[in-house]
Amino acid sequence: MGWESLFSVMLAAAVPMAVPLLLVALGEMFDQRAGLFNLGAEGIMMMGAFAAFFIDLKFHMPWLGLAAALAVGALLGLLLGLVCITFKARQGIAGIGLYMLGWGISGTLFRVYVGGPTPVTGIPALRLDLLRSVPWVGSVLATLSPMDYVAFALIPLSSYLLFRTSWGLKVRAVGTTPRAADTLGIDVSRVRYQCVILAGAFAGLAGAYLSVCSARMFADNITAGRGFIAVALVYFGRWSPWGVAGGAVLFSIAAAAQRLIQFYGIKFPYELALIVPYVLVILVLALSPNRRRVEPAALGKPYDRENRG
Repeated sequence: MGWESLFSVMLAAAVPMAVPLLLVALGEMFDQRAGLFNLGAEGIMMMGAFAAFFIDLKFHMPWLGLAAALAVGALLGLLLGLVCITFKARQGIAGIGLYMLGWGISGTLFRVYVGGPTPVTGIPALRLDLLRSVPWVGSVLATLSPMDYVAFALIPLSSYLLFRTSWGLKVRAVGTTPRAADTLGIDVSRVRYQCVILAGAFAGLAGAYLSVCSARMFADNITAGRGFIAVALVYFGRWSPWGVAGGAVLFSIAAAAQRLIQFYGIKFPYELALIVPYVLVILVLALSPNRRRVEPAALGKPYDRENRG
């Protein structure tokens, strides 16, 4: 197999892994930029995956399933906002509770109303023959899902929203100095609610991608820890859309490489191949210079405008 063919095979395997990570990590980035972090993204993904799968299964309308997943994710994000912003609960504990809630409800509904692994039609890949002539990546670009293009288009859109709009300026101000933002007339709670709902919608869409675009089925462990990995990718990407995207692609390429090693029977320790993507992320996080970190100063801290202590 030539280098071009090997690259195309690896890219074809990496893209379906990168897209759900990218979607949930971009949403989590907005969340953290506003001062919140959501450890419940995995549970939201499970609920989004089941909602999209179930609607596709019953009505054969996968695009409606994606819309339902967005709505379910937004509602769960709203729930997290109510708990953390209004009632000022500990964000880490609330996130873990949301993770358990989403995991439990989706699994229960699946066993009660479906019962076992059942395939759905899902959203078919595009057939863009005009792109096949693109060197190295043409065969992959011509057969991607529409959601793949949507996910990657969200990278520049997210960057524009965060760094080129007044709303993005408010988000960054709320996540850095909420007291100063409040003094300038910015409604801190409103901006945080907007971000947590947006993050929930993105996580729901990421789950839907897994069930109706990638696997085209639902299973109890369909998310496979991607929600937690996405949280790490936000730190990895320094709270920047392009950095987050780079982290998602890097992790996915490493994961695709270990699958290809197994598929082609290359003599390499199976256990070591499995942990390579995770070790890579840990090493990059550990070795990155602290001075480059741009972590929002108010991340994880509830804001109480009455308490000026």
